[in-house]
Amino acid sequence: MDNRVRELRVTRGLTQKELAEAVGITRQTLSLIEKGAYNPSLRLCIGICRQLGQTLDGVFWEDKDETD
Repeated sequence: MDNRVRELRVTRGLTQKELAEAVGITRQTLSLIEKGAYNPSLRLCIGICRQLGQTLDGVFWEDKDETD
């Protein structure tokens, strides 16, 4: 699963640990999410998006042009 979590986290000046603590997961889990090696629940996706000030579409949805 491609996502923009790492890019947006860095842009907001957050460490993995800070974002992970804010959404109630471990830094290791966040690392796996950023790498696309862990498929987070919808609830967790929403929590991450709220902390990053983004929408689900802006963080987790694939761009239509990239999938064609």
